[in-house]
Amino acid sequence: VQLQASGGGLVQAGGSLRLSCAASGHSFRSYTTGWFRQAPGKERDFVAAITSGGGRIAYADSVKGRFTISRDNARNTVYLQMSSLTSEDTAVYYCAAGRAIFSAWTERESWPYWGQGTQVTVSS
Repeated sequence: VQLQASGGGLVQAGGSLRLSCAASGHSFRSYTTGWFRQAPGKERDFVAAITSGGGRIAYADSVKGRFTISRDNARNTVYLQMSSLTSEDTAVYYCAAGRAIFSAWTERESWPYWGQGTQVTVSS
């Protein structure tokens, strides 16, 4: 499966942004899909993930209550709605797909497919 992330940009602190991850390949609907982010000089960290049918979702503690992950399997697209953004959210955001078990979602190595990343910059 191939992934294409988009929707990044420059936003003021407190603002909102929606990222999209468009997938190619008929098997996308069977994959769990997630978002990670990487700030300059830091590791790529887990942000959120959603199972193939949307029945299970997880968020990093740092984004709970502010970010919402969703998916539209008819459009082969996963979204990350981000609100109440702070400068700490500035990073390159990557979407990923795989079939990792829930307990392994936060591990980068669990995700075999990655998009190219989209930059999110929050100005304070």
